Amino acid sequence: MTAEAAREPSTPMQCAAVPGAVLDGPVSHAISRVARLHRIAAGRLLRDLGLHPGQEFLMMHLWDSGAVRQSELIKAVGLDPSTVTKMLQRLEQSGHVRRRPDPADRRASLVEATEASCGLLMAVRGAWGELERQTLDGLDDTERAELGRLLGKVEASLCTTIARSGDAECGTPPQGPLTC
Repeated sequence: MTAEAAREPSTPMQCAAVPGAVLDGPVSHAISRVARLHRIAAGRLLRDLGLHPGQEFLMMHLWDSGAVRQSELIKAVGLDPSTVTKMLQRLEQSGHVRRRPDPADRRASLVEATEASCGLLMAVRGAWGELERQTLDGLDDTERAELGRLLGKVEASLCTTIARSGDAECGTPPQGPLTC
């Protein structure tokens, strides 16, 4: 047996068959499977930075927006308030965020990225660059551009549907970035 043959798996890796219940939604099923795998890959990269999946989105929002009320942050990331609170506690303990009373309303808290988080910003950028490479491996430049274009259309369609139902916002514009 050659060294090259030993490196190749004897059977190609196969994805699970599509369950019968999703026969009317094969694209939605594929998106769900890809999103799950993408999150697993992201989690592995983030673990090396001392982050749990989802914390990077909180940090990205804070780096781009500056100090925001905790309630606005919860709304922007679309997570359960208790989940965001726990994430912020961990990020605060690691020195990446700071919470303080909002001077305009002492009942509310402002959350902001610390200057110490600037190193994390560069590490997260690097991890997301690696995740992008892993995700798009095997696609040529034209396919990558087309995938980005199509996903943008899918996102816009879903955002419109969600906005019409009044369930959530699709995003808020940044207000003032942290300068690292």
